[in-house]
Amino acid sequence: MARGRLITIEGGEGAGKSTQARRLAEALGRAGFTVIATREPGGSPGAESIRRLLLEGEGQRWDAESEALLLVAARRDHVQKRIEPALAAGNWVVCDRFADSTLAYQGYGRGLSLAALARLHRFAIGKLRPDLTLILEVPVETGLARVRGRSAFDRFERLDRAFHERLALGFRAIAAAEPARCALIDASGPVDAVHRTILGVVAARLGVRLDPAQTG
Repeated sequence: MARGRLITIEGGEGAGKSTQARRLAEALGRAGFTVIATREPGGSPGAESIRRLLLEGEGQRWDAESEALLLVAARRDHVQKRIEPALAAGNWVVCDRFADSTLAYQGYGRGLSLAALARLHRFAIGKLRPDLTLILEVPVETGLARVRGRSAFDRFERLDRAFHERLALGFRAIAAAEPARCALIDASGPVDAVHRTILGVVAARLGVRLDPAQTG
């Protein structure tokens, strides 16, 4: 049985990651793939428990090192319990955030060593890497305005604008460092247009037949 593919959706706050991850999973399902849609932090029972610790409370509840350790512990559980079994069974996995978010948030945003975070990930999840990472980009002010329209904010959404500016630069640096894996997507336009762009990129990068004009 051929191993499945792992597609991750990344980006700053308000970029529309959850919506686009869901629609991509639906489009892949219509194309005949068995798809597991999941998220981070979370995605498995243990990781969802850690998610609540990470997202609730004040912005400075945890320091950067504690955040990184909690995130990677959640990721290890998620990979072991859900992602790896799905890939081994030939299923495709679409994940709303993955390891690049830790590099961007705790590395570029919080100032932790990128090399140390990379070592931590190798220890926790070995050589697992996404087959394709879609990094959704919106101007920082646009993303924060979208967040303000929600009924509740998590810890990271409440951090100051300077943090979110560093975050945006971090995601760009990640994309520049691994262009074969990462694709930057302009997510500032209408949801349907962004969805069509994503389908086109996935079809081209992974060699699958998807209709870019099809919306879910």
